[in-house]
Amino acid sequence: MVLGTASQVPTRHRNHNGYLLRWDGEGILFDPGEGTQRQMLRAGVAAHDINRICITHFHGDHSLGLAGVIQRINLDQVPHPVTAHYPASGQKFFDRLRYATAYRETVPLREEPVAGDGMLAQGSSYTLEARLLSHPVESFGYRITEPDGRRMVPELLARHGIKGPDVGRIQREGRLGTVTLEEVSEPRPGQRFAFVMDTRLCPGVDALAEGCDMLVIESTFLDEDERLATDHGHLTAGQAARVARDAGVRHLVLTHFSQRYTDPAEFERQARAAGFEGELTVAADLVRVPLPKRG
Repeated sequence: MVLGTASQVPTRHRNHNGYLLRWDGEGILFDPGEGTQRQMLRAGVAAHDINRICITHFHGDHSLGLAGVIQRINLDQVPHPVTAHYPASGQKFFDRLRYATAYRETVPLREEPVAGDGMLAQGSSYTLEARLLSHPVESFGYRITEPDGRRMVPELLARHGIKGPDVGRIQREGRLGTVTLEEVSEPRPGQRFAFVMDTRLCPGVDALAEGCDMLVIESTFLDEDERLATDHGHLTAGQAARVARDAGVRHLVLTHFSQRYTDPAEFERQARAAGFEGELTVAADLVRVPLPKRG
């Protein structure tokens, strides 16, 4: 769910940043900028939907909404702990936002600051990792990877006479009599998602994007303003698209647009001109973008 798509300042049609990823029953909120709490209301997103908060960096358009989101989590007495990831170098900013005003703390908020590249969390349905980006302040991108699994092949099941409850049994136990799981299934790569905000081109961008089913990435500027983008630590539409093209991304989501541009279609035109041929979304506020089905 896209909650906001504006860079630096909100506009009449674009709120500050905010993105909620729903992943197997968990909700991961990325970069809640100013106004995120209201955008959640408009989008039908509740505080109960949030399990993790991931902050890429502490510029206001990516973090000023954190205070309101944290207080709403506590006001609504969310019944599960919430974990927050953010650059360790910005601890003082996180502390100020967490305790910006007085409120009653009712929900455990686990602080897990990010100090460098590497894995942040590992569970049964995904691993979460971070990579350093290139911006005037320390910034990290995030990548979520589902563990690889196996896909049952009906023809192979039929060949071995396996049907009904026995299908679930061989999936759980890995063997049914003399038949192994490998004999009736094929590898199924886990889904991969990456979130890349304010950055120049750098190794971290490529590492995060590699082989992703969906890449949500900033494209603050159009290609004619590439020098301006580099000077301010940002990407253009063409640069983001070339990253996605070279990484084999299936669905590219462009966002974080400068207020200087009035025609969103130009971002799509430049992304296509850069050679990206996969599914492409130029993000708009309150749009739901489904993850691609597993290949």
